[in-house]
Amino acid sequence: MRLSVIQVVAALGAAVCVVIAFIAAGVGLISSVFMLLAVAALAFIAWTAIRRALGHGREQTPMARSSGSVQPKP
Repeated sequence: MRLSVIQVVAALGAAVCVVIAFIAAGVGLISSVFMLLAVAALAFIAWTAIRRALGHGREQTPMARSSGSVQPKP
């Protein structure tokens, strides 16, 4: 059975479509990975900002207050 020209053109067109579909799937996968990394980074930034705002991120060491005058050393 001989293939007609239209069948060869259709087969080449299908092959090109399959290649383009695989490229698009790869780009979509890579794009999704970077999107997830960006969302994770934003979540980390928000989490640390909330911790600082609520006071959990600070050290709990008491600070000595100065009364404005110089205290003599013993």
